[in-house]
Amino acid sequence: MSISAGTGTGDTVLPIVGSAAAVLLVLAALAAVVIGRLRAERRQALAEAERARRRAEEQAGRRRAELARREENLAEELRRVRRREDELAARSAELERSRGEAEALVARRTAALECAARLSAEQAHDQLLREAGESARREAAVMVREIEREAKEEGERRARSILAGAIQRLASEQTAETAVTVLRLPGEEMKGRIIGREGRNIRAFEAVTGVNLIIDDTPASVQLSCFDPVRREAARLTLEQLVEDGRVHPARIEDLHERSRSEVEARCVRAGEDALLDARVGGMHPELVRTLGSLRYRASYGQNVLGHLLESVHLAGMMAAELGVDPEPVRRAALLHDIGKALTHEAEGSHAAVGADLARRLGESPEVVHAIAAHHGEVEPRTVTAVLTQAADACSGGRPGARKESLEVHVRRLARLEEIARSHTGVSEVYAMQAGREVRVMVRPEAVDDVGAELIAREVARQVSAELTYPGQIRVTVVRESRATAVAG
Repeated sequence: MSISAGTGTGDTVLPIVGSAAAVLLVLAALAAVVIGRLRAERRQALAEAERARRRAEEQAGRRRAELARREENLAEELRRVRRREDELAARSAELERSRGEAEALVARRTAALECAARLSAEQAHDQLLREAGESARREAAVMVREIEREAKEEGERRARSILAGAIQRLASEQTAETAVTVLRLPGEEMKGRIIGREGRNIRAFEAVTGVNLIIDDTPASVQLSCFDPVRREAARLTLEQLVEDGRVHPARIEDLHERSRSEVEARCVRAGEDALLDARVGGMHPELVRTLGSLRYRASYGQNVLGHLLESVHLAGMMAAELGVDPEPVRRAALLHDIGKALTHEAEGSHAAVGADLARRLGESPEVVHAIAAHHGEVEPRTVTAVLTQAADACSGGRPGARKESLEVHVRRLARLEEIARSHTGVSEVYAMQAGREVRVMVRPEAVDDVGAELIAREVARQVSAELTYPGQIRVTVVRESRATAVAG
């Protein structure tokens, strides 16, 4: 029994020892893996540290090189400063010598004056001061005249360059505006409906719309005539709706005219908002937006006023960019400079004064208000914004094709311009330049002096202003040895 028990205990110990050995082997294997991984991480960390050290050494090398270059530049700058100091010291010494020589010369001259004129030192001193003052004034006057001449030439050259560049970059449509609107009809029988029994419909239409309705022998069409384009547009929409509906009687005319007026008002607002977007201008009073949009239906010398304003905006913006000034107030002033043309039949005064007053009442800045008031020269322009607005207005209105004019009237005006200039004594040749905007008068130098040339320029300008009608200004230039210029307008 005891031997049998001993044999059973030995059998149990052997499996336990085997299991422990297996566990130890697994643990040893795991330890080896962990140790290998740690060694790999250590090698990787060492490699990263080595790369970081190399990068730091490279950056330090670049910094040292940069510092060396800066030190070299500073040393060169220091050498230049020292050379400049040496030059200044030499020039100062030269000035000291010159001053000493001048003082000696003055002393000798003073002594000579005292001996020759028997003047006291104080009297000689006063005389010298007077002579030196007169000499300095003459030299200053010559220098000022030269500076003014150079500044004027440079200003004219740059102004021509800026204006030419702005005009060349602007692409605009030609003018095609009239004071009469033609409406096509579906047939001749519609004319009878529009006229009505004993003309009651046409009388009611003209009384309600304030527009003349012209019905003549022109087939299948009628004409609407009115000086007010907004009123004419409302009448056109009314008549279109009457023709489409077919029912033409006074009550229907009044109803449709009210709708048409509302639609025209909405179109004016949309046109004003579109103009603000095109001009890149914002923050404007709603009344100004509506009034601006109404200029879509107005024309000046055949040129659409709203189109003219947008042209002026683009021209003024480009010129402002060329000059390096803030373009926002310039574009705003150019967009609003003719706003008074929408109100001149309702208020007294020029459209510039009316527009400036409207802009002031509706919260525009003093700079913009001044530019509006000054764009036709009624007020002297005092700001860059006003000058650029004036220039953009002149460029847009004066470009070829902007405004319609009879060729015969234009030719007669040019002939009369030359005739007025030739009527003066001493004139040899006369040329009307730039489509009549400038008149160049050549005079004989033996017959006309500088003063006479200026008088001829002024007299020609006076006669042109008194006898001829023209938009803008006409420059009269009399050419002799010197040039005299006057402006009619």
